[in-house]
Amino acid sequence: MDFETTLMAIGGCGVIGLLFAWIRSRAVVAQDAGNEPMHSIAGHIRSGAMAFLGREYRVLLIFVVVAAGLLAWANAGKAESSALIGVSLLVGAACSALAGNFGMRIATAANVRTAAAARKGLNEALKVAFSGGSVMGFSVAGLGVLGLSALFLVYYGVFSAGGDPQEELSRMITVLAGFSLGASSIALFARVGGGIYTKAADVGADLVGKVEAGIPEDDPRNPAVIADLVGDNVGDVAGMGADLFESFVGAIVGALVLGLSAIGPDGSAYTPKLILLPLLIGAVGILVSLAGTFLVRTKEGGDPQTALN
Repeated sequence: MDFETTLMAIGGCGVIGLLFAWIRSRAVVAQDAGNEPMHSIAGHIRSGAMAFLGREYRVLLIFVVVAAGLLAWANAGKAESSALIGVSLLVGAACSALAGNFGMRIATAANVRTAAAARKGLNEALKVAFSGGSVMGFSVAGLGVLGLSALFLVYYGVFSAGGDPQEELSRMITVLAGFSLGASSIALFARVGGGIYTKAADVGADLVGKVEAGIPEDDPRNPAVIADLVGDNVGDVAGMGADLFESFVGAIVGALVLGLSAIGPDGSAYTPKLILLPLLIGAVGILVSLAGTFLVRTKEGGDPQTALN
């Protein structure tokens, strides 16, 4: 396959990952959500988590737009870069935010359904919990691969009209690096903001409930427990999801730069194939991981960690 066809195939694998995440999310939502007290508590946790995420993203939107504008202005007219790097930052930030949003929505739905499934057996609970977690995983990988390959395809059409192919590839990678910067921007604020929230809520719930009132940990009679569980979701799901997205995208972009600088034994550059390699590995990884999700199961009384391994 040629360069453009390979990029489209890579993007197709990203679409497959997102489609699988959607199918898994529908399967989780279709599970039993338990009795009325369980449903009520889960509803409070979900509304609190989504309210926090929405407020956080509104603040981040201002930062991302300003940062993208400054980056575009600083790189406008440069031979080795382009104002389009600002677009890359916006797309990277949007993909990271979407991954966190998708993961948060399904996690807050899967939590109570895992508890309800645990009343039937260990394997039933593991399947619901793992399905809920896999939505975040496939959203991260799918949006990362799809976003990078789609931008690469667009920039290939914009920058390959003429000039030295090696220099044009270098310019494309430079502009594409803005995608990683956008993902890092979301990850920084989401991880730190969510982490501060979850730790403050955790400590507050323990101090007021366990120490002052003598209420057991995670007892729903302690209102701070709801805040604690909201914090667990915003910090360990949305925050960690954005962090993983940034790491995944950063690793691919870093490998693209290495592929760009590699020279063959005879002194010739063979960068197109090397540049596509990290994207191909990510795309194939989605397909292999998809197959692997069907192998996660355990027997009653078994060790769920063994199934996950």
